[in-house]
Amino acid sequence: MRVVGPAPPGLRQVTGWIMRHPDRLSESEGKRLAEVLTRCPELAAAHRLVRSFAQILSTRTGQHLKAWVVRARAEELPGVHSFAAGLEKDWDAVVQGLTSHWNSGPVEGRVNHIKMVKRQMFGRAKLPLLRKRVLLTAAR
Repeated sequence: MRVVGPAPPGLRQVTGWIMRHPDRLSESEGKRLAEVLTRCPELAAAHRLVRSFAQILSTRTGQHLKAWVVRARAEELPGVHSFAAGLEKDWDAVVQGLTSHWNSGPVEGRVNHIKMVKRQMFGRAKLPLLRKRVLLTAAR
């Protein structure tokens, strides 16, 4: 009789492991991720870059971003190259966002809420009712 081992993890599962903070991985997930990373050097390189970028994000140390982009360009990972190129297109804003304590989160949340209310009312009412709903929910 032939024993079949466990199925290899799927793309989404491995991506989830890589994107999650290492402290939030269970012991078995950490072992499986380490096994996958030893089998695929490109994935291991991507994992290192993701972890270092996450460190820059969480510590708000945008001054280290240039070194990260240089390391990212040194790897043979086209997806990471295009991400780095996207960062470089608006470099000043990215660095400012990663170093400043100011953010536009509350404004973006409000805009998102207004769009949700608008979608809920699509085709049902005119602008006066939409205006009242937006203003009433803004008071909360």
